[in-house]
Amino acid sequence: MSTSILRRIPSTSIRHTQRQTKPAQRRFLSTTPPASPKTWRPLATASAVAAFTAVAYTVGSIYPPSTLSLLFPRTAPGPPDPTSPESIQYTKSLEKDLQKLPLLKSLRENPDADQWYEVRPYMKFPEERRVNSLTSGALRGPGKLALHPLVRSKRDESESYVFTHLGRGLCGHDGIIHGGLLATLLDETLARTAIANLPDKFVIIRTFLNEAKGRKVTVTGRIEHLDGTVLVEATATFVQPRYAKLLNTEALKQAMGEAPKSHDAVHLADGRIGSAK
Repeated sequence: MSTSILRRIPSTSIRHTQRQTKPAQRRFLSTTPPASPKTWRPLATASAVAAFTAVAYTVGSIYPPSTLSLLFPRTAPGPPDPTSPESIQYTKSLEKDLQKLPLLKSLRENPDADQWYEVRPYMKFPEERRVNSLTSGALRGPGKLALHPLVRSKRDESESYVFTHLGRGLCGHDGIIHGGLLATLLDETLARTAIANLPDKFVIIRTFLNEAKGRKVTVTGRIEHLDGTVLVEATATFVQPRYAKLLNTEALKQAMGEAPKSHDAVHLADGRIGSAK
């Protein structure tokens, strides 16, 4: 019996070992090997990026974004020497372009063209005075104000067209004309119409208080003919400085003309207030 027991024990242990190892073998044989990384995905991504870049570049070339061109404008050379042959030729070319402008040609062909006249300001300005003038001297030349402005004005001085060319040398930010220069041009062209209507005439300057709020006051004013025709109109905002309390306000009021404390007329001959006789 002991011999049979000894014989059975190894056989049992072997069968037990086989039972334990067979399932492991089955799992190993039935499990598929891990898939190797596919090489087509990086290639597809790279192709998509390249295609998108090509399309974006093509669209950007045909329709360049204005925002980027303003933020990163192309560099341009400074204004050239006005006496160089290239500058003289450039100015002549601009003059030809000016004379071909559709608006100018249509104005010259209008039925009421005989009621208008043309003039070129500063063209006959003396050199000794021109050199100290901003728009006709310091800012004159190719790349700046290359041409004398062409003014087409009504003979009654009630309306005008002013044609001028602005060069790249007049920019604040590269590619954008300086706002102060535009204000200067408006000042000169508005003044031309106003001055033509002012000599040897009485005019009325009227002012109106629009709003007074704290230290800030907004007023409107205009210059009129005696018949009520408005020549110039403007609106301004004034802000009182914080140190205004330290100023001599009485002297300021006297300089501007303080309202009298009575209804008596002011005698301008002696500056005293008294009854008008």
